[in-house]
Amino acid sequence: MNTEYGASQIQILEGLEAVRVRPGMYIGSISSRGLHHLVYEIVDNSVDEALAGFCTEIEVSINEDNSITVKDNGRGIPVDIQKKAGIPALEVVFTILHAGGKFGGGGYKTSGGLHGVGASVVNALSTWLDVKVYRDGKVYHMRFEKGKVVEKIEVIGECDPQKTGTEVSFLPDAGIFEETVYDFDILKIRLRETAFLTKALKITLIDNREEKRKMSFHYEGGIKEFVTYLNKGKVPIYEDVIYCEGTKEKVMVEVAMQHNDNYSESIYTFVNNINTPEGGTHLSGFKNALTKTFNEYARSNKLLKDSDENLSGEDIREGLVAIISVKIEDPQFEGQTKQKLGNSEAQTAVNSIVSEQLTYFLEQNPTVAKIISEKAITAQRARAAARKARDLTRRKSALDNMSLPGKLADCSSKNPEECEIFIVEGDSAGGSAKGARRRDTQAILPLRGKILNVEKARLDKIYSNAEIKGMITAFGTGIHDDFDITKLRYNKIIIMTDADVDGAHIDTLMLTFIYRFMPELIKEGHVYLAQPPLYKLEKNKKVWYAYSDEELNNILKEVGRDQNNKIQRYKGLGEMDAEQLWETTMDPERRVLKKVVLDESMLSETDVVFSTLMGEQVAPRREFIEANAKYVSNLDI
Repeated sequence: MNTEYGASQIQILEGLEAVRVRPGMYIGSISSRGLHHLVYEIVDNSVDEALAGFCTEIEVSINEDNSITVKDNGRGIPVDIQKKAGIPALEVVFTILHAGGKFGGGGYKTSGGLHGVGASVVNALSTWLDVKVYRDGKVYHMRFEKGKVVEKIEVIGECDPQKTGTEVSFLPDAGIFEETVYDFDILKIRLRETAFLTKALKITLIDNREEKRKMSFHYEGGIKEFVTYLNKGKVPIYEDVIYCEGTKEKVMVEVAMQHNDNYSESIYTFVNNINTPEGGTHLSGFKNALTKTFNEYARSNKLLKDSDENLSGEDIREGLVAIISVKIEDPQFEGQTKQKLGNSEAQTAVNSIVSEQLTYFLEQNPTVAKIISEKAITAQRARAAARKARDLTRRKSALDNMSLPGKLADCSSKNPEECEIFIVEGDSAGGSAKGARRRDTQAILPLRGKILNVEKARLDKIYSNAEIKGMITAFGTGIHDDFDITKLRYNKIIIMTDADVDGAHIDTLMLTFIYRFMPELIKEGHVYLAQPPLYKLEKNKKVWYAYSDEELNNILKEVGRDQNNKIQRYKGLGEMDAEQLWETTMDPERRVLKKVVLDESMLSETDVVFSTLMGEQVAPRREFIEANAKYVSNLDI
């Protein structure tokens, strides 16, 4: 065994080699998420031009070969020689990490992106990258392959002196990424969000592949229109979106908000257009301002009596949709993933601007102020009732030690890491599942019918619903403010329903409940959907199971189509005996599970989907079904 450790073992990765060796360090992953991240990095550079006031249009095209082209009408990346590097600035931007106009050189006051590594990282992870710059009446061109210059900068033509901008085309390296096919809808969601956050910027997404799709996003109202979009499928309780903006301590602040008649809050925070799903100082400033301002208003206008408790922040935020967007010169993020803002001046700025402008708004709009205050007071009462119900449950369980629901067939192991719970639709399927399970590690909790739609219910109703209470107790984590993931009793929570429309509805009800009240279970990867087979094929005493029409056709091609085939279409789990259910849906060695994943870069869109599917409004749901019907692969009528 060679134990030598000297200078020869120390590797120096030059230029962009480090990016190609460890791509995950720069773009998070080499999966679909990382693939789409490449587009965002190039688009972010164009958005920085828009934020600086020099770009009004961005066009993103998915080309036939799955390469990407991003064009903007900004100033165009500089092409003159960068003195320190001794090469053209354009080459610096695409070949040197931590290079760009975002480091105090006066190029940009605020910017997003990867601290100046964006363009060079995309170049490093692409088979080829082609860039054209329109400046000074000339068209400049450079070409790179795997991060290296293959065609030096040259003038390839002339253009109108008024025309400026940058056009970047690149093909992700198939040797690095696990998949290289771009998803139009994933890009659509991110680009729409970017357009909302950059008032008056027009972003167009074009798909030049077989489907030939094109969508444009252009919002003169900026984040006010974003709030209106997020409230789609909900009923706002007052007409106008409340808007606050201003600059304090060099922090530009924009806040838009509107309450709806639902019970969950949806607040999204951004710094220089970067989503901060874990919030941070800007969110704290907003919450402080909101709570203080509404309590002061409710007290001074006698909506709260002297003997009444103050409204909690949660009471005031019930049914609130809000966007908080700050622009800051030197954002300090906590952690590598830029998910939480740490700048203290952001808290001061947001608190000050929202307090002042919201106070003025409430005084000028007493009817709206009263509507919001009354909703908050009702929420306060409901929260008190929920607390009583919760405390009563806790006291009971402490006294009689019978905290687990009676219908739960628990597993014998007490090690959560090896335990899983199946949430099963109906008593008959529950009976089969109890007979099929591995008793040491698999627990079964049958549900009686469809659970409460939590999108339309307050906490007190949720705590008094027997089916939901059973799940809360079985999982062990508590919900909402009481949630504690360290108390989770099962590593996998598996929702097991029939492969039909009713089953899909129950899946959606379950996921709505978990998403609204225990989202960490999804974020930490504990929630799964079981995939029972759709068909059973018997031929000459042999049995095959198919989980889709395509799989059935493939099996039939293999075994032949003749009169000896006996095909059974399963309508429900109850049609399977315990042995079949174990073989097809519960055996860890053979089953198919779908892991439920929450992409934190798409939280606002996830929120819209849940509200659309589970809210009171029929029209948005009909629109959603009509738009997505063509993507349905299995539908029982």
